[in-house]
Amino acid sequence: MTETQTLIDGPRLVPLSGGPATALIVLLHGYGSSGDDLIQLAMQLQPLFPDAAFVAPHGHLTLGHPAQRAWFLLTQPMTEEQRRQGADAARPVIDGFIDAERDRLGLTDAQVALVGFSQGTIMSLHVALRRSAPVGAVVGFSGMLAARDRLDDIAARPPVTLIHGDRDPVIPIASMEAGAAALAGAGVPVTKVVSPGLGHSIDMRGMYAAAEALQRALAS
Repeated sequence: MTETQTLIDGPRLVPLSGGPATALIVLLHGYGSSGDDLIQLAMQLQPLFPDAAFVAPHGHLTLGHPAQRAWFLLTQPMTEEQRRQGADAARPVIDGFIDAERDRLGLTDAQVALVGFSQGTIMSLHVALRRSAPVGAVVGFSGMLAARDRLDDIAARPPVTLIHGDRDPVIPIASMEAGAAALAGAGVPVTKVVSPGLGHSIDMRGMYAAAEALQRALAS
C-alpha cells in the first residue's frame, strides 16, 4: 500500500451537447475501487445533464494493484480520530483537483457538484464543507460523516443528499442517520433517502434521488 501521487486524474465525459460545460460533476469512488467504476455511474446520469462535464478521479493511494485505490487507508478497528486524520490528509489533494477542473472549464463553485460512494461520500462531505465557497450540491451514497462531533471548522453549507440502504452491512444506516443529524445541527441543509432492503450499493431509487438533487442544484 503506497501513496502513488498527489496529483490525481481519472476518466472524463465531455458534455453530450457538444457545447461548453455549464456544470461539473465530480464523482469520488469508494475504498478499493477506482474512477473507472464511478464513471459508469456518470454515464447513467449524463443524458439528464447534457451540458455537464463529468470526471471520476482515481484515489491517490494504491492498495497493492493499480485498479484498487483509496483516499485514505482503513484499519481495524478504526477510531473516529483516525478517520478524521485520513480525511484531513486527502482533502488538499481533492480540493486542488476540483479547483483545477473548475478553472479549466471556466466555471464557478456553485456550478460544481460532488457525488460520492462509501469512502468517496466521506471525502465529498469532508471537502465540500471546508471549501471557501459552497459547491452546488453534495450527493452521498452509502457513506458517513468523518468525526461528526468536530464540525467547528466548516466554512460552507451546500445542500447535501444522503442515500443509504437500510441493510448495508459495511456502513450501517445508523451512521448515515447520525451524520445527517450532525449536519442539520450545524446548519447544513440535508435530505435523507433510504432504500429498503438495499445493502452497500446503489439502486434506482437512489439514482432518481441523486438526479433530482443535482437538477435542483445545477438548474440555474
